[in-house]
Amino acid sequence: MNIYLIVKTVHIISSTMLFGTGVGIAFFMFRSHFTDNLQEKLYAAKGTVIADYIFTLPAVITQFTTGVWLVWKSGYHWAEFWLTATYAIFILAGFCWLPVIWIQVRLRNILLECVENQTIIPEQYVKLFRLWFLLGWPAFIGLIVVFFMMVMKPI
Repeated sequence: MNIYLIVKTVHIISSTMLFGTGVGIAFFMFRSHFTDNLQEKLYAAKGTVIADYIFTLPAVITQFTTGVWLVWKSGYHWAEFWLTATYAIFILAGFCWLPVIWIQVRLRNILLECVENQTIIPEQYVKLFRLWFLLGWPAFIGLIVVFFMMVMKPI
């Protein structure tokens, strides 16, 4: 049994979980923005927060740890351009994702208050949702670039 190939497989699976979960929860959260039904918005927001903790966070941790191990064992130099660019993009995506987690929790809490008090969505929700949407793009595009760099890396 080749441990390198096992770790590489875990790394690939966690990258697909990270990307797939990100796209999936973004789709449902974004889609909920276009309904007037507060229960639907709340359901999407609750699911998004849960999915980030159950899937995205462990995938990020796994990506980091398996990525470090793979570079260490593969013989690549830590400062090669494609690796340095990958680190930078991964960090950028993380800096976009961290506030997104807080925003998602805040959006969920605002919706909980609106449902409980039977009030309309405040302007703060709309502003936070826009920021959530904008922060998602650099992370999404960055992960696509990282995928490309992993495939096109020198052999």
